[in-house]
Amino acid sequence: MSRSPCGDISNVFIVGFPELQLEYFHMVAWFLFILYVTTVVGNLVLVVMFVVEHSLQKPMYIIMVSLALSDIGFATVALPKLIARYWWDDGSMGLYTCQFQRHMIHYFGSLNSLILLTMAVDRYMAVCLPLRYPMLMTVPTMTILTVLSWLVAHIFPGVSSISFTQIPFCGPSQIIQTFCDTLSLAALACGDKSQLLKAAYATAMFILLVPLGFVIISYFCIIISVFHMTNGQGRKKTLSTCATQGCIISIYYIPRFFIYSTSLIPNLSMTPSSRVATTFFYSFFPPLINPFVYCLRTKEIRSIFCLFIPVKVNR
Repeated sequence: MSRSPCGDISNVFIVGFPELQLEYFHMVAWFLFILYVTTVVGNLVLVVMFVVEHSLQKPMYIIMVSLALSDIGFATVALPKLIARYWWDDGSMGLYTCQFQRHMIHYFGSLNSLILLTMAVDRYMAVCLPLRYPMLMTVPTMTILTVLSWLVAHIFPGVSSISFTQIPFCGPSQIIQTFCDTLSLAALACGDKSQLLKAAYATAMFILLVPLGFVIISYFCIIISVFHMTNGQGRKKTLSTCATQGCIISIYYIPRFFIYSTSLIPNLSMTPSSRVATTFFYSFFPPLINPFVYCLRTKEIRSIFCLFIPVKVNR
């Protein structure tokens, strides 16, 4: 890889999956392409339905659309270069492009954390404060919360982005990951990386654990309220919804905690391949299934699909 006149690397190479054999490159490229198209189309369907169907323009669906747009953004930032790496062996990118990708990767990660927090607060108010919910959680209120989430999510990646622009990078110029992130880019930094990693860990834990704490408290309150319900059908429906969201939240939070903790906790380590595989799973699996979890399990959206499917079949 090339270096700048001052000796720092100017380009990096996305390695992707370290132990993947050459004969499987095209098969993996097709898999990634299908994954990308499915993720974008699935989430885009929700966005289009929200725009054209006025009955869906409610606070809960604003959160879903926000999550869908975030998932589209994340997939678009991360996957095209990875696809090019395995389709045309084009894994090279400029250092500043890598830093921009790192910023956006962590931006959408922070944004999803805030969206999940907003979703948990919305469900808490709907279940625990049903009489006040229509007055407190209106469309304008949810719109303001959504816009704030999209703006505030830039703060923490922005702080670390400033730090990364002020440190030299010596190499090796290989990103042992499927995209540029803080840990893989920090491995290229010159000199002692401990302070950089500790700052990145503290930032990641704050943006993960603070929302997670509120999420856990809200769902704990929801479960208590559910068991006080006299309507058995309502109790079952609420628990089913919370269980589904709980699975998605667990997939989002738990693997991230272990990935960031392995570099700082003694006797806790991961091989490069297992780290890449774990990161790939928690990064791309939720955006793929979110449209199905949050949409197809929603009665109003299912009813809209049922209106259109027979028409297409009859044609």
